[in-house]
Amino acid sequence: MNIVFMGPPGAGKGTQAERIVASYHIPHISTGDAFRAAKEQGTPLGLEAKKFMDQGLLVPDEITNGIVRERLQEKDCETGFLLDGFPRTISQAEALDDMLTGMGKEIDHVIDLHVDRSLLLARLTGRRVCRSCGATYHVLFNPPSQEGVCDKCGGELYQRADDTEEKVGTRLDEYINKTAPLLDYYQAKGKLRQLNGEQDIDAVTEEIHSILRGQAE
Repeated sequence: MNIVFMGPPGAGKGTQAERIVASYHIPHISTGDAFRAAKEQGTPLGLEAKKFMDQGLLVPDEITNGIVRERLQEKDCETGFLLDGFPRTISQAEALDDMLTGMGKEIDHVIDLHVDRSLLLARLTGRRVCRSCGATYHVLFNPPSQEGVCDKCGGELYQRADDTEEKVGTRLDEYINKTAPLLDYYQAKGKLRQLNGEQDIDAVTEEIHSILRGQAE
């Protein structure tokens, strides 16, 4: 089962990905993890990626594609994988198709978690973090007993700079603008499965399982 997970920040991809890889015993592959592994292993592509990452620059597609290709050729991907954060552009999607064709494989499903922008803003801007112990809360979904105070250590809770409405809005706009063409690309191939990510977490998981069971049958 070869799966691509898509969805904006705050859509719940991480939670659902953890559940799916545990159920189907396939690796969860993110570009960030693949970059870090390649750097730690000192592969030629990993060292090239490190040069860009150390400068805070985006890693070029040629290097990113190569690192993903190497990761997909590892033994644990023989029975399937779940890609998260790749591809991000049409050119990356085309490169992924080419590399999988060379391996005698293809993407089975592209699962896109759709969540309304207003709810995404609420999810992402409501996070609060303890300055002392690092515990995380949410003003709506996991509030502390006393506003602004950590339940665990009594430390001050604060909002990270990246969690302000302005910063979150910019991230969401960037995601939508970049991935809309990608959704069209996979829709045209008949691979796209769009789910309502606003449902209860268990309901979303069951809907994903239904899609994958259909493929298995």
